[in-house]
Amino acid sequence: METKLRIAFQKKGRLSEGSLKLLSDCGISLKNANGKLFSSASNFPLEVLFLRDDDIPQYVVDGVTDTGIVGLNVILESGLPVDNMDLLGFSGCRMSLAIPKSVEYTDVNFFNGKKIATSYPEILKKYLKEKKIEAEIHVISGSVEIATGIGLADAIFDIVSSGSTLVSNSLKEVEIVLKSEAVLVARKGLPDDKMKILNDLLFRIRSVKQAQNNKYILLNAPNDKLDEIVQLLPGMKSPTILPLADKNWSSLHSVVNENDFWNIISKLKELGAQGILVVPIEKMIL
Repeated sequence: METKLRIAFQKKGRLSEGSLKLLSDCGISLKNANGKLFSSASNFPLEVLFLRDDDIPQYVVDGVTDTGIVGLNVILESGLPVDNMDLLGFSGCRMSLAIPKSVEYTDVNFFNGKKIATSYPEILKKYLKEKKIEAEIHVISGSVEIATGIGLADAIFDIVSSGSTLVSNSLKEVEIVLKSEAVLVARKGLPDDKMKILNDLLFRIRSVKQAQNNKYILLNAPNDKLDEIVQLLPGMKSPTILPLADKNWSSLHSVVNENDFWNIISKLKELGAQGILVVPIEKMIL
C-alpha cells in the first residue's frame, strides 16, 4: 500500500483558499476538493482533511493528520508541541490591542489595571507579562470588537486585517503584539517514509515562494556600463550577458528581488539601460 502524507486545511475562508492555491502552484491536483471534508491528490502521495482552523493543532499532535496549514496565531495560542516547518507568506494579519477612539493613549502602561477582552488569552498573557503589565483578561469566543461598546472591557485584543472592523466599532489600534501568517506544521517524530514526502512537498513550496519574491529581467545595455550594471544585478550567481548585433551593446538577463526591484530599475535607467523587460517567475529552484 502506498504511503501518503496527510495534511489538514481550514474548511473555508482565506486560509483554505490560500492553501489550495499553494498546492495548485506546487503542481498538486486534488480530486473533488470542493465542499468535501476529505480529498486526495491524483499526482502526489497526499491526503487532505478540511477542518476547523482551531482544531488543526490538536489533530496534528494526536496523529489524526501528519501536517497542517494553520495561522501562526492559532499555533501559539494552543501551546501544543508541533514542529513549525515553514512560514507560507499568505493570510497575513496582526494581533493588536485596540481601545475606543475617544480615549487618549500614551504607551503600553495604559493597560495597567484595565479590562481587556480577547479570544486569545494565552498570547495576551505572555505579552502582558513581558511588558510587566497587570491587567484583567476577559475571555470571549466571538464578537470581541463590541466588548468596549457594551461596557464589558476597556480594550480588546484581536486579529486585525484591514482594520475596517475596528473603525466600524469606533476603535483604534494602539499596539501590535504579533504579526501572523499561514504556517505549515508537522507532528513530531514523523516516520521516515512520511518525512520524505514532507520534504518533497517543502521543496516544492519553497520553490514557489522563492519565485514569488523575485522577478526575471532582461535589458539592453551599453558595453562601457556593463561593469557598473553587473554590480547592480548579481542574479542567482551572476547575470547572463549576450552580445547584440550592435557591437557596442549587450543583452543582460538576471533575477531581482521584489523588495529591491524599483530601486534597481531606476539605477539601471540612469546607467543607460534600455528595453527593460520584467517577467514573473513561476518556479525558482536554487
